[in-house]
Amino acid sequence: MPRRYDPERRRRIIDAAIRVVGKKGIAGLSHRSVAAEADVPLGSTTYHFKTLDELMVAALRQANEGFARTLTESGLLENTEGDLAAGLARLLGKWLDGDRAGVELEYELYLAALRRPALRPVAAEWAEQTAEWLARRTDPATARALLALLDGICLQVLLTGAPYDEEYAREALARVIP
Repeated sequence: MPRRYDPERRRRIIDAAIRVVGKKGIAGLSHRSVAAEADVPLGSTTYHFKTLDELMVAALRQANEGFARTLTESGLLENTEGDLAAGLARLLGKWLDGDRAGVELEYELYLAALRRPALRPVAAEWAEQTAEWLARRTDPATARALLALLDGICLQVLLTGAPYDEEYAREALARVIP
């Protein structure tokens, strides 16, 4: 039987891995669970991703695109006249009010880097890239502090289930910006 050409299979496998982590957490991720979710043969997952770490790296890269897209599409980084703290607080609210499961998944994969060294470079790339983007509006040290604060606020909202408080976020962010 001739091999079927499926140029989107790799992407479908990554999408399936993200769905599996969203449903079952990192502990539920296996080549078998991803193959079942993607409706592909088990061999396809191991062909494209030899190890689970390789699959998790690809999933984290794709998940990181969510906030990056929200940030770049906002125009906030190009608008040098606007209130950066208010803009970031509004943007964070938009991101948290969007696909909440996607935000949780992104942080779950991001925090998995604590135990999986293969994920650390991807997590570091994301942090570095986001800090570089924020540095367009402020200095590099402030940009890194803003990123840490944004992450902290997100984690508090996700972990406590408390509603996002945009005014609190704006005030906290404004205290960091010189």
